[in-house]
Amino acid sequence: MNRYFRRQLAAYVEYHRDPSNCVMHVFGILFLFLAAVLPLSLWTVPIFGGSTSAATIAVLPVLIYWFLLDAALGTAIVGASVLLLSAAAMIVDYASAAGVWSIAAVLIVIGVAFQVVGHRVFERRQPALLDNPTHLLLGPMFVMAKLFIAFGFRRDLAVIIQETPQQTRRGSLLGSENLQGEPDLHP
Repeated sequence: MNRYFRRQLAAYVEYHRDPSNCVMHVFGILFLFLAAVLPLSLWTVPIFGGSTSAATIAVLPVLIYWFLLDAALGTAIVGASVLLLSAAAMIVDYASAAGVWSIAAVLIVIGVAFQVVGHRVFERRQPALLDNPTHLLLGPMFVMAKLFIAFGFRRDLAVIIQETPQQTRRGSLLGSENLQGEPDLHP
C-alpha cells in the first residue's frame, strides 16, 4: 500500500463510519459500476484480431489505477469487475438496447439512492464525493478493504479503517478520559 493511498483512505473513512452506511455503499457501488458498464457492453470493439466490449476497454485504466494503489485490493477488484462485466454481457445478450438503457437508468437511481440514504440517514453528513471528487474512485477500494478486513486479512488496512472511527466514537461518547480522569487506553 502506497503512502498516497493510505492518506486518501484515511480521509475517505472519515465519511464512512457507520456500519449501515458501509453496507449501503457495497450495494450502491455494485449497482453504479454495473450501470456504468452495461450500456458500454452493447458495443463490440475489434482488438488484436478478436473483439471485446467498449466496457472492458473503458474500465482498464481505472483497474490499473486501483492495482497501482494496492496490488492485493486491485487484484480482488479485477476479479469482481470480471464478474460484473460478465453479468453485463449476459444482460446485453438477452435484452434489447432500450431494455439495457432502462436497466442502467434504474441501477443508477437505486445506486445513488443507496449512497444518499447512507450518508444522509446514517452518517448525517454530505457524501465525501462532494468535498473531494477523487473519492469516486476510492469507494470500490474501501468496500474491498472492508471485505478483506472482515475475512481477517490486511491488518494494515484495519488500522486505518477501524481504529480511527472507534477512537472518535469513544471520544464522542465517553470523552478522551475515563471516569477517574485517566486516559482511556483500552482498544
